[in-house]
Amino acid sequence: MSFWEYLAGRHQQLLTDAWQHASAVFQCTVLATVLGVLIALATYRSERAGALATTATATVLTVPSLALIGLLIPVVGLGVPPTVIALTLYGLLPVVRNAIVGLRGVDPALVDAAEGIGMSRTARLLRVELPLAWPPILTGVRVSTQMLMGIAAIAAYASGPGLGNEIFRGLASLGSANALNQVLAGTLGIVALALLFDAGYVLLGRLTIPRGIRG
Repeated sequence: MSFWEYLAGRHQQLLTDAWQHASAVFQCTVLATVLGVLIALATYRSERAGALATTATATVLTVPSLALIGLLIPVVGLGVPPTVIALTLYGLLPVVRNAIVGLRGVDPALVDAAEGIGMSRTARLLRVELPLAWPPILTGVRVSTQMLMGIAAIAAYASGPGLGNEIFRGLASLGSANALNQVLAGTLGIVALALLFDAGYVLLGRLTIPRGIRG
């Protein structure tokens, strides 16, 4: 069976796996973004705290994804829970690092001016600092998403959702008629999703970042 015949015969299952893969990555990216920005807001004013936050989130990336998911299985079981926890943890570093850089890069004069006209601390954060820090934060979110696209495939080890199941089935049956087709379909599906997500971020940037800031 050719690759195209395999796709035609399995397109419904592949579309389902692709949707689950995209959904898992999207939801975990949102969680990582919210947590990452909150961590950055809590630490960016202090060099020591910022360095600690960056180092702590970077340390997570030194743990092999397969090992981390394997360690989570006895604690939270199989399926979605270990997938969400692992992907969220792996997605933190780019968001935290870029959010800290972005917040520290805001012109202090603008913050002082906002304070001078009576803005509260919360208002300055929401209306001045975070909007100006948004371009680097968005870049961090893009990097995080691309990382999670690949790592999400490992979630199949813990019965997680997504195209990793197709890859693992192919690897487990190497030598059989459709093993290579399965691996290729899963891999190309992940690449296609990564490109679609990145195109979405480019569009989001154009819609949310003023032209002067985009440079």
